Amino acid sequence: MMHQNWIAYKTIINREISRFTRIWSQTLLPSPISMALYFLIFGAIIGPRIGEFSGVSFVQFITPGLIMMAIITNSYGNVVASFFQAKFIKCIEEMLVSPMSHWVLLWGYVTGGIIRGILVAIIVLLVSFVFTDFHVFHPIYAIAMVLLTATLFSLAGLINAIFAQKFDDINFIPVFVLTPLSYLGGVFYSIQALPPVWQTLSFLNPIFYMVNGFRYAMLNVSDVSAFHAMSLLIGFNVVALGVASQVLKRGVGLKQ
Repeated sequence: MMHQNWIAYKTIINREISRFTRIWSQTLLPSPISMALYFLIFGAIIGPRIGEFSGVSFVQFITPGLIMMAIITNSYGNVVASFFQAKFIKCIEEMLVSPMSHWVLLWGYVTGGIIRGILVAIIVLLVSFVFTDFHVFHPIYAIAMVLLTATLFSLAGLINAIFAQKFDDINFIPVFVLTPLSYLGGVFYSIQALPPVWQTLSFLNPIFYMVNGFRYAMLNVSDVSAFHAMSLLIGFNVVALGVASQVLKRGVGLKQ
């Protein structure tokens, strides 16, 4: 049984990788182009007028946040689109009635999202070297932040896809939730520059902790405790994994 589950797991991953690499111009290319524009406009043009944030140049300051944005967008988008498509064309029902464990189905899709998120993050990192250079202060912490963030938003994408009933439902969260939270998550600024009330509201934004945790890993600069950021991210992952596992096991939104 374990051997069958392993084969099923590898098959889902291979299919996911094949899916997003086959249409790489739509899945891998947009984020580096968008981030390059951010680097050019905010870093190279506006950055010198702003000066430094927390002892580092502005373009260095925004780099971790831009990489996080790429990870969030791509890990989430990969899973929500792929799983909903499988649900829409009814092939998900064949996987549900197979001997494959629901954990295999869950981690197969989530792993595909993680791989795409990390791949795009690497490309964005390479793009950033055109505009600046930096030394990663805490590489192990950086790897952990990347993996946990990609896992969290892959799980979130899976949950969204499970409950979605039409294509509009998978676009609502990225447009009206993830995008505002990302821009208000301290990517382009330190909360020290905000009025007290906005600083307090920033602490309610989960993406704020991911951006600052990764910024600490890369630049040794952060508006929050690294331990606090990591602890919250682990907690979010545990909750998301529990929710995704239960709704998938029960077939919520899948069994007609």
